[in-house]
Parts: sequence; C-alpha cells; structure tokens
Amino acid sequence: MMVSGQSQTTHDTDYTMTQEYQFQITVQTQYIDQQSEPENERYVFAYTIQITNTGSHGATLNARHWIITDANGEITEVKGQGVVGEQPYIAPGKSYEYSSGAVLNTPIGTMEGSYQMATDSGTEFDTPIPVFSLAAPGALH
Repeated sequence: MMVSGQSQTTHDTDYTMTQEYQFQITVQTQYIDQQSEPENERYVFAYTIQITNTGSHGATLNARHWIITDANGEITEVKGQGVVGEQPYIAPGKSYEYSSGAVLNTPIGTMEGSYQMATDSGTEFDTPIPVFSLAAPGALH
C-alpha cells in the first residue's frame, strides 16, 4: 500500500508486572491521504506496533482493548481477540510486529489501550499501550 503524509514514532518505557514480565511497545503512525476524504469528515490512519518481550518469560497476546478518541472528544472502544487475526506468542528477547488502521471523523485524535496477555503457566496480565497521536499533515501547528 502506498502511504503518504506524516509519520511519527512513540517510544514507551518498559511495562513491568514483575521483573519476569516486561514488554516494550513501539508505535509508528501514518496518515493515509489516498483513503481519506476530509470533505466527508473521514481521516484514515495506519499504525504499526512492535511488541518486544524484554522480560525472562514468554507470553501469548490473547486480546486487545483500544480507546480511540477524536478531536471532538468522541470515544470509540474496540475489544477483540488477538491482533490482526492472530494470538502471537512472544518469547523472551523476541518481538512481534503488526500493522492495522483507524478511521476518525476529525484530522486529529489519539489511541491507547492494553493487550491482555497470558504466561506459559496461565497467569494473565495486561500490558498497557501508551497513548499516541493520530494527526493529518498540517493539522498540528
């Protein structure tokens, strides 16, 4: 897919449930000009997320919970199993990367949320996804 517009990267610090379970979330976003229709209040964004296991135990990403907020304060929550149809196992020292998208009614918004993870022994925990911005080129001054 051809992508144009602004790119930004957000780095989060490690999330620590205990020293054994640490995941770092890195996000890159892009505005998709070709699919957006500002005259119809349709702004399309792509995002690529890399989840890196910096801990000493592996875990499976079972589900996701997104909170998407546009510039009007309208909030959309998205919950579902896994990400992009997968429930990846992320071993210590390994990363998992995927790309997806969001459509907003405004040229600016934010996303944040969490991944519901489970360890090999069945312990469940949430890994927070840090808030990141979605902004069409020229929308922020």
